[in-house]
Amino acid sequence: MSRNLLVALAAFVALTFSAAGIGSTFTARSVRTWYLTLRKPAGNPPASYFGPVWTALYFLMAVAAWNVWRVGDGWAGASPAITIFLIQLALNAAWSAIFFGMRSPGLALVEIILLWAAILASVILFWRISTFSGALLVPYLSWVTYAAYLNAGIWRLNPQPDP
Repeated sequence: MSRNLLVALAAFVALTFSAAGIGSTFTARSVRTWYLTLRKPAGNPPASYFGPVWTALYFLMAVAAWNVWRVGDGWAGASPAITIFLIQLALNAAWSAIFFGMRSPGLALVEIILLWAAILASVILFWRISTFSGALLVPYLSWVTYAAYLNAGIWRLNPQPDP
């Protein structure tokens, strides 16, 4: 693999994990306090599952985006796919800010639906350039589908008081 490809891969990994870092700053503040007080829906996994699952998903996302960039001949051939990928990455970080930072499961539910749609668009656009890259995003789409179920359950089980 050429030096330029390795640099590009490192850049996609850094970008993707930067979004994870931004989201985790909001998560860390609430996960050991507010989140513990919430009633959870059936099938809520132990907290110890989230870190390893998200780490694997962020890595798959980075490799998928890098491969689309590589196969699509850089920005010129892959700009729509990479643009949607960047949008979903921003929505990913925003979900943590809304759910954990603002402690707003209802608003986070609306946001996660937008995130899910952006991930689906990324899967479709990536798949058109590289089936491998599209397939790498399927576990992420599946996990966010599950996360949307959990988010909806938390919202339903923990009514917010009227302002």
